[in-house]
Amino acid sequence: MTDLSALKYTDEHEWLAVDGTTATVGITDYAADKLGDVVFVELPAVGTEITAGSVVGEIESTKSVGELYAPLAGTVVEVNDAVVDDPSLVNAEPFEGGWLIKLTIADGAADELLDRDAYTALTEG
Repeated sequence: MTDLSALKYTDEHEWLAVDGTTATVGITDYAADKLGDVVFVELPAVGTEITAGSVVGEIESTKSVGELYAPLAGTVVEVNDAVVDDPSLVNAEPFEGGWLIKLTIADGAADELLDRDAYTALTEG
C-alpha cells in the first residue's frame, strides 16, 4: 500500500510519487470517485516534452470527460499501458496499479506541490 502522506498533490487532483528526478503521476481517489466509472484513458507518448499545467491526456468516465494536466514540466519516460487496456484500474487502484505516467523532472521541482494535509483541506473545503 502506498503511503499517501509521502505523496505530493496538485489542486487538479493528481498525486505524484517522487523518486529523485522521476515522478509517477496518477489521479487521486477523490478524483476517481468524482469521475465515476472510468471507461477510457488517453495518455501522451513516451518521449513527449510537457509543460506544467498543459493538458497531456484525457480520462473519460460514464459521467464525464476529464483532462489530465501535467503537474510539472518534464519528459514522459513511461506510460501505464495496463490502464489504457483496463481503465477501471483508475477506480480500483488509484494509488497503485492505476498510475498514469512517469516523468523526468528537475530535482526539487515537486517541493512546491501540496502535501497530504493541504490536499485533504482542499477537498474538504
